[in-house]
Amino acid sequence: MSTAAQTSQSKVTTCTLQKMKREGRKIAMLTAYDYSLASLVDQAGIDAILVGDSAANVMAGYPTTLPISLDQMIYHGASVVRAVKRALVVVDMPFGSYQGDPLEALRSAVRIMKETGADAVKLEGGEEAAESIRKVISAGIPVMGHLGLTPQSINQFGTYAVRATEEKEAEKLLSDARLLEELGCFGIVLEKIPARLAARVSGQLSVPVIGIGAGGQVDGQVLVLHDMLGITQGFSPRFLRRYLDLSGEITDAVSRYTQDVRSGDFPSSKEEY
Repeated sequence: MSTAAQTSQSKVTTCTLQKMKREGRKIAMLTAYDYSLASLVDQAGIDAILVGDSAANVMAGYPTTLPISLDQMIYHGASVVRAVKRALVVVDMPFGSYQGDPLEALRSAVRIMKETGADAVKLEGGEEAAESIRKVISAGIPVMGHLGLTPQSINQFGTYAVRATEEKEAEKLLSDARLLEELGCFGIVLEKIPARLAARVSGQLSVPVIGIGAGGQVDGQVLVLHDMLGITQGFSPRFLRRYLDLSGEITDAVSRYTQDVRSGDFPSSKEEY
């Protein structure tokens, strides 16, 4: 029996993830941005799908996540939701849709929920984003937090290096994580921080902590789908495990198709009407 067949088909909710943490069951999360791949990811039994603003990188070719718009995130979110039957779907709120203005954050989050049908939104930042997070949660919209390396702040950081390696930043991250839980976030993503610090955060919080480059002592893991399938190239951080090399397989398939068309081998008489 396949893994997907063994997985419960009941809809995953924020409460499901919190129950998984209490029971010590690891949470598996991946990104998706379109109907076709989201359908396959969901059928494989994933617990949660993040419609990440990383779509700016892997779908549109931008060097950072900053250019993607709210309208574009809604487009990707709606495409994914139409495909998904079981997984919890979380949509990233893009840069400029919530920073510094709680009312703008609420308007953006309401649009995402109404126009995509998603289950939750994700916001980057701790104390500096607290008022926006509070406003969104007050409207009954589930929020997932995001601490550590926050790609929307890349111009401030100036580097994608590991965050919170110094005591002062580590203590702020711990404080921010506790704050996000107090505000009502149902879970938190920790990106590219020392594994020991991530374990401390997970141990101190009652909500699930999902890691990406944060070690194995957290409650779950998330990766960018195109990275773990080997579609993207030239990106090989330590935390990335590639489960396929689709870039090679796809280019080989396209090359063989091109040769068959040029030689007249495709279509054959069996492929005609």
